[in-house]
Amino acid sequence: MKLRRSPPRWLRKKRWLTVLALAVLVLLWFVPQPSNTRTWIPSQAVLAFADLDGTLVHISNIRNTSYTSATDYETSYYDKTFDLDRLISLWYVVEPFSDWQGAAHTFLSFGFEGEEYVSISVEIRKEEGETFSAFKGLFKRYELIYVVADERDVIKLRTNHRRDDVYLYPVRTSREKMRELFVRMLERANRLIEEPEFYNTLFNTCTTNIVRHVNELSPNRVPFSFKVLFPGYSDQLAFDLGLIDTDLSFEEARARYLINERAERSADSPDFSTLIREVLD
Repeated sequence: MKLRRSPPRWLRKKRWLTVLALAVLVLLWFVPQPSNTRTWIPSQAVLAFADLDGTLVHISNIRNTSYTSATDYETSYYDKTFDLDRLISLWYVVEPFSDWQGAAHTFLSFGFEGEEYVSISVEIRKEEGETFSAFKGLFKRYELIYVVADERDVIKLRTNHRRDDVYLYPVRTSREKMRELFVRMLERANRLIEEPEFYNTLFNTCTTNIVRHVNELSPNRVPFSFKVLFPGYSDQLAFDLGLIDTDLSFEEARARYLINERAERSADSPDFSTLIREVLD
């Protein structure tokens, strides 16, 4: 009978390190609980919420931050009532923010008669001193927030202060679908007040939430694609699916809907939202 040899010491050590690493991953995944009671950065300290009364939607805490720079700002809020019967346009915003094309932030903006606009941006909710890491975002490191904001806040921050390219695309859909999408996103914002969630770099992001809302209204309207996981390509996907309201080629559309120059020229205008769209009609 042959004697069974014990594994070499280096192999036993490697096994223990593997077990330890797995235990750490399990703890990182199951132990943290999402919360709304942390020390948040000032621009994300207040959550928006909405009340629906027939066709009227009253939104409290619409953010309207005034920026001196991307890191120097004064945050204020206002309340406003919107009539769903006056909702006439939907806009898809894409902000690439690195040299690698796949990285981007996306959000939606809703347009009402009378040149009134309000944006809903799904983001990580940062604590004081916290910065974003895609890797940390895999392990329940950040809470999720639905920022409801004035375009002079969320768009001008990106065009005029971060100086990222920003594309503002008109979306092709019915007014009924716009209305349902607006309500569903606000309902989710309300739900996050009572039931906070963690952001996840792959499954619970700005773009995956938009896609989830769209597919709730029109099942499989946006199929699974790596362009959802890498939202810098999401405008190409939206174009290919016929969701961008244009007869231009994709390259021509990207050039037309890049709004940075118009945002710079209109920075101090009360008609900012109108002026950044003036050549889009």
